[in-house]
Amino acid sequence: MAHALPELTLPQMLRERARRDAARVAIRQKDYGIWKPYTWAQYHLRACHFGQGLAALGVAAGGHVGVISENRIEWVLAQMGAGLIGAITVGVYPTSPTPEVAYVVGHADIEVVVCEDQEQTDKVLAALPELPRLKKIIVVETKGLRSFAPEVRALIATFDEVERLGAQTGAGAAIDAALARQSLDDIGLMIYTSGSTGKPKGAMISWRNMRGVVPGIVERLGLSHETTHLSYLPLCHVAEQMLTTFVPVYLGSQVNFGESIRTVQEDLREVAPTMFLGVPRIWEKLHAAISIKMQETGRLRRRLFERALRACAPLAEKPRRDWSALERLTYALSYWTVLRALQNFIGLRRAQVALTGAAPIAPAVVRFFRTLGVPLVEVYGLTESTGMVTGHLRDRVVVGTVGPVIQGVQYRIAPGGDALGGELQLKGEMVFAGYYKNPEATAQAIRDGWLHTGDVVREEGGQIRIVDRLKDIMITAGGKNLTPSEIENTMKGSPYIKECIVVAEGRKFVGALVQIESETVGKWAEAQRIPFTHFRSLVEHPQVRALIDGEIRKGNAQLADVAHIRRFHLLTKELDHDDGEVTATMKVRRASIYQTYAAEIEALYA
Repeated sequence: MAHALPELTLPQMLRERARRDAARVAIRQKDYGIWKPYTWAQYHLRACHFGQGLAALGVAAGGHVGVISENRIEWVLAQMGAGLIGAITVGVYPTSPTPEVAYVVGHADIEVVVCEDQEQTDKVLAALPELPRLKKIIVVETKGLRSFAPEVRALIATFDEVERLGAQTGAGAAIDAALARQSLDDIGLMIYTSGSTGKPKGAMISWRNMRGVVPGIVERLGLSHETTHLSYLPLCHVAEQMLTTFVPVYLGSQVNFGESIRTVQEDLREVAPTMFLGVPRIWEKLHAAISIKMQETGRLRRRLFERALRACAPLAEKPRRDWSALERLTYALSYWTVLRALQNFIGLRRAQVALTGAAPIAPAVVRFFRTLGVPLVEVYGLTESTGMVTGHLRDRVVVGTVGPVIQGVQYRIAPGGDALGGELQLKGEMVFAGYYKNPEATAQAIRDGWLHTGDVVREEGGQIRIVDRLKDIMITAGGKNLTPSEIENTMKGSPYIKECIVVAEGRKFVGALVQIESETVGKWAEAQRIPFTHFRSLVEHPQVRALIDGEIRKGNAQLADVAHIRRFHLLTKELDHDDGEVTATMKVRRASIYQTYAAEIEALYA
């Protein structure tokens, strides 16, 4: 399959796609409840206009253009427009507070930044004294945009104004000349890592990296030009980039941008995509939503649901081609009585493949959705590997693993590991070019051409099993090695537990900080007629503690004795990005949480 891709950069391929499939729909965007289609010709033309507008504002080849926005067509128009003139796009999480925005925009040497609305514009304006290289702020949503002082107004342009400016300059010849100079080894994108253990690092992704990862993704997931995708996870993350820009441009498949990240479930039902990507938190929320629906339904329906789950559970990991006639009949009965309605409820009845990745997930959650008939597979990749490098084979899913490596990836498992496993190391065209302005970190990550992932893995029957991050493995006071993610993800298989942060390093036993899934626990409490007024009063109720204690005991039953959680503390507030407790991608910042809750942790061991 690798030879089938043209030797073209992503912007060169966009031009080619506009020539081949001019009238086919590339993107649909929902505005004010109506889905508006954009063809490949329109996508390319608008990107050309925006790129030429950037050039008119002084952005040269190699210049840096930032984007701070939720997913929408203007995000990819800015990215492709920058690529068409040889500039580099840098995404910034729209959920980032002002200090994080200031750090990324400043560190990345961004000259022009595209802001979605007033909120994002204000973050950049608040950081202006720290951003000497910033020349222009381009605002997408001007509705409600307040008036600015003259000196600030001179810095601001609207997205429409920049497109019109580019259209007036006759973009064609200049862009063709820029594309003629473009090489696969040029940097096209910078993606900042989550920064869970320090300041985010800017991973430089070349056009060759993007092209190198696509064939393996397409082959493993069974994608085609007929594939449809709902784009909603942040485009400043490599997982969404690979399915919204890399694959669709090379493959000619369709992307749908919903109204907002808050309308994902409604948008899913309307789009009914053939492919869906959800980080573990999304699958956990869908799991919780189904649990709530079952709590609210009548006794008969609840019994039918429980019976269908029991009947179809053995089929979760069994390829359909191997189902017996009785198993096919069992599934058909369950499908028409229960499962079809639930698949419609979550909008995934037409999904030919569904993915979970970017963080570990509880095996119980994967089995739950596969039992429902959702073809969920687990994939693995890093920013530094330009996305997905392993994934379940669709006809052989081994829950708890992330499948074999994809086409084009060389791998090895570092020798000298203990019984837990060794570090996974990767080589191939998808290995990133290095960290921006950080040669020391680059030298640490890439040694002799091999990317050191920092993840401890085992290979079992050709399947890769992720044990944990190398830096996260804990040693108890008794000298036992523990993988906290295994314990945490087992507990998060409960619809009542949102986060579990294990404490075990140097301790006599495993303790944990637990955050409840407030919506599910709240519905349970209402059904039990437990009075509560806010999050803290819910958490502190003795019956809620008893509920979570029971869920922890269920989780412990799936773990070795040494990994059992003996004591836990229920957090009385949600973990918060603004408080530095989680990253923009909702990864837990262990060091920060251990420091914030030091007294509560010590009380567990008192």
